[in-house]
Amino acid sequence: MSVGLLALLDDVAALAKVAAASLDDIAGQAVKAGAKAAGAVIDDAAVTPRYVHGFSADREIPIVGKIALGSIRNKLIFLLPAALLLSVFLPGLISPLLMLGGAYLCYEGAEKLYGMLAPHKAHGHEAVVEPGPSNAAALEEEKVAGAIKTDFILSAEIMTIALSAIPESNIINEALVLFVVAVGITAVVYGGVALIVKADDFGVFLASNARTGLVRALGRFIVKAMPGFMQTLSVVGTAAMLWVGGGIIVHGLAGMGFDWSEHMILAAAHAVESIAPVLPGAVHWLTEAFLYGVLGVVLGFVLIPVAEHLIAPLLALFRKNKPAVH
Repeated sequence: MSVGLLALLDDVAALAKVAAASLDDIAGQAVKAGAKAAGAVIDDAAVTPRYVHGFSADREIPIVGKIALGSIRNKLIFLLPAALLLSVFLPGLISPLLMLGGAYLCYEGAEKLYGMLAPHKAHGHEAVVEPGPSNAAALEEEKVAGAIKTDFILSAEIMTIALSAIPESNIINEALVLFVVAVGITAVVYGGVALIVKADDFGVFLASNARTGLVRALGRFIVKAMPGFMQTLSVVGTAAMLWVGGGIIVHGLAGMGFDWSEHMILAAAHAVESIAPVLPGAVHWLTEAFLYGVLGVVLGFVLIPVAEHLIAPLLALFRKNKPAVH
């Protein structure tokens, strides 16, 4: 074997080691960045199952699949390039755009709460803001579109948090880390959602086919527990919209110099934490989340009449003036 070939092989081996180290570094950064966004990831997982509620069992997985596809499209096609471009050219726009998304989450969460407290009035509001679909297929498309729209905002928060957690480096490394975060988080969230919505079918299978009485009893327990669990998850999803939306608004205002609300919430959380007999860290987090949620409810209820009397008529006017496609 010639000396030149040996040298070439040495160079290839060295490049392979560098590439492997780079991949390890990217994977490590992606894990750390994803962990930083864990709160938003949990909120995303809690919000999504309610969009499947009410559909037949055979439509649950296809609907989750459509939402997952929309989520990965949100992250890779829109949010990843936008995050990189804004971070380089217009970093000051990131916070205001996130605050707009946070306001939308507050509105949507408050709208769900409004539906629980005053269903007849809420139905009238929905009829004005978003006319109901005419058939089951249209209802499914509407639910999927709504889920993807909500996912866009939660994904924007996830990608922004992940970007802020990446050590300063070149744009290619940041893009690769965000790509890994986007794909990994989408797989975790929607894989988990698919398992949740099919848990009752798994329980039926165990109750009908298991060989031991203990496993059959477990299957029956799962079947009985899932309706209550799904209802609880729907409530958690609505609460998640409100506390995440309120948190985005508070942090955004603090970044603009209006930090009094953030200081007040932190002071209240520290005060409650100091008197907590157990788990002070959890008490601190729950207090913060509760106060963010209260702010989210207030802002959301302010936005309900704005959406009904200002935004909806403007959108209707736009749709009316939009030329028909032949």
